[in-house]
Formats: sequence, C-alpha cells, structure tokens
Amino acid sequence: MAITKEFAAYLEDLFSVLPGSHARRMFGGVGVFRQGLMYALALEDGKICLKADTETHADFQAEGCKPWIYERDGKKMDMGYWEIPERLMDDADELRQWAEKAFDVALRADARKSPKQRKFTG
Repeated sequence: MAITKEFAAYLEDLFSVLPGSHARRMFGGVGVFRQGLMYALALEDGKICLKADTETHADFQAEGCKPWIYERDGKKMDMGYWEIPERLMDDADELRQWAEKAFDVALRADARKSPKQRKFTG
C-alpha cells in the first residue's frame, strides 16, 4: 500500500478524536502529531501504531497486539510503537482514549530529554 495524500487525510480524520492532531507523511509512512510530538504512525502496509511505554504495554498485550520493530541493515530496533487493536478503527470514543494515552507517552518521553532537545514547551 502506497502512502498517498488521501491516506494521510484519512489518518488525520481518524485521529481528529484528539483535538490538535495532524498527519505528516514521512519516511515511507505517516506520523500523527500533536503539539509537536509524534504519538501515532501508519506504515506502508496499512498498520497503524501508537506510541507505548512500560506504563501502557500491558494494554496492548491484553489485546494481543505486537510491537512494531524497525529493521534496517539487518538490525532490529524497537521504536516504541505498538500496533493498535483493529476494533479501534470503528470506535471513536475508545480510539480517543488510546490516543490520549499514546500522547501522554510522547509527553513523558519528551520530558526525559534535555531542555534543548524537547519539542513540547507547554
């Protein structure tokens, strides 16, 4: 599946459940951002992932979801994103709850950075 403007617009509409979100095509996929922080991504294969950390891994595991592992030059890297449960695509209220948690993960990750590297200043 190629990432098209239409697919990016679909993601922006999907994640409009979290006000201030916007989608941006990047690196063969689409990132979903809010207040300068990426909290979701969509891949060329159509998978949609949310940012996760040790506080939210159990939610994904309970749904049978898998982490997205990026592979480059034979090396595998855990990028901190997990595939979303497919049922969220049809449940805006629950998607909003999961998206809020993913944005909170992005805020926590940003807060751990040095002040010069932080993207969120609010």
